[in-house]
Amino acid sequence: MAIDPIELTKQLVNIDSTTYHEGLAGAFLYEYLEAQRYEVERTAVEQPDRASTPGAGSGERFNVYAAMPGVTPDVVLSTHLDTVPPFFGCTEDDEFLFGRGTCDAKGIIAAQVAAAERLRDGGVKVGLLFVVGEERDSAGAAEANLCPKGSRFLINGEPTDNRLALASKGALRVELRAKGRMAHSAYPELGESAIDKLIEALHDVLAMPLPIEPEIGPSTLNIGLIDGGVLQM
Repeated sequence: MAIDPIELTKQLVNIDSTTYHEGLAGAFLYEYLEAQRYEVERTAVEQPDRASTPGAGSGERFNVYAAMPGVTPDVVLSTHLDTVPPFFGCTEDDEFLFGRGTCDAKGIIAAQVAAAERLRDGGVKVGLLFVVGEERDSAGAAEANLCPKGSRFLINGEPTDNRLALASKGALRVELRAKGRMAHSAYPELGESAIDKLIEALHDVLAMPLPIEPEIGPSTLNIGLIDGGVLQM
């Protein structure tokens, strides 16, 4: 029976796999692809330190790689298992599916699994690679690069408005920290606000000129999280 990518998308979306919590989704795909007669491997990816990484999990997480036994694929279809938080399951109307990951990237996983089945039936040597951690630090991709399986082509799935993307700007993640001195809120002049320092620094960051790549476009900048408070010693 042909794979139904819509039904597979629903099943995947209903599994919580926010970054650092991808284990259940990985286990589901491992069993699903084994049932499709693939030889499936799982490669463990370490959890980050929970004390220094907000949202870090404690359960197992791993990449999933599938190919026909003893065959080096000509083409590998790849994307990521994890989603941004918060998790919410799948709902639908007459036209669309809704839920965390329907677009980025569980719907893509389902489409790739269905496409791989058709390619395989057509005699194409195809593989599948699904990695963890893409939404934060790309730890799964880094782990996969340590033991590459080999292929002539790799097609990576991301939402690109159904356009083929041939290059990426890459990413630089920066964490800025500031220290201050506590004071009662009635007498702030007796203290030193670390948050005020960060606000000034972020104004400078936003004013920085950023490079433009002619074939890709201007660089983009996003300040994703601001946090402040009392550091417990």
